[in-house]
Amino acid sequence: MRGPLMKLSTGAEMRVTGPTDRAAVVCVNGGQGGEVEGTWSASIEWLVGRLALRFPELAFSEVKYRIKSWKRLDWCVEDARAAVRQTGAPRTALLGFSMGGAVAISAADEPTVETVVGLAPWIPDRLGLEPLRGRRLAVIHGMLDRWLPGIPGVRPSGSRRGFERARALGVDGDYTLLPGALHGIAMRAHWGRPVPLPRAGRWAELVATELERFQEA
Repeated sequence: MRGPLMKLSTGAEMRVTGPTDRAAVVCVNGGQGGEVEGTWSASIEWLVGRLALRFPELAFSEVKYRIKSWKRLDWCVEDARAAVRQTGAPRTALLGFSMGGAVAISAADEPTVETVVGLAPWIPDRLGLEPLRGRRLAVIHGMLDRWLPGIPGVRPSGSRRGFERARALGVDGDYTLLPGALHGIAMRAHWGRPVPLPRAGRWAELVATELERFQEA
């Protein structure tokens, strides 16, 4: 069961599922070009609903940015850092969806962070990857992901380039292409709940594998 909303020091919001005394997964959402108010991610919300039951000893902290835009990427990174610190777990994994991949990578040098999991992550060529040094990077990307008119997307070739740049820095990790998968994992239905998209169950299994590795480290 999700806990109450928590205001972060930056003005963003966070909600936490599970105990924070051992380890936490801080989850950060995607964004867009326009500078609009942050929202909760349907994809992350659906994943947390599945994974929190499977990992009852982990905390899952979902972040709602102040502004969810890559034009305010620095603000989103500040929100992610505040979430890591205010969650207060001694060990942290960062899980970033879409633009959240760049956010998670940029915040990975927080002292408690050990692992970054990027789901269809946006890793622009200009993004510095030095915060990943000494951490693990796992990338999972849908093979059918791409931008279409009116439909957001991130081509796998972009995250592959980012992953290879990280490997060149000595970063440990794995890159997984998911056949038949699109950009998102879930979408929000008109009644408010997230509805899984094709291959959502496989997304959840691959993330669970990474969290098992993180939990057992």
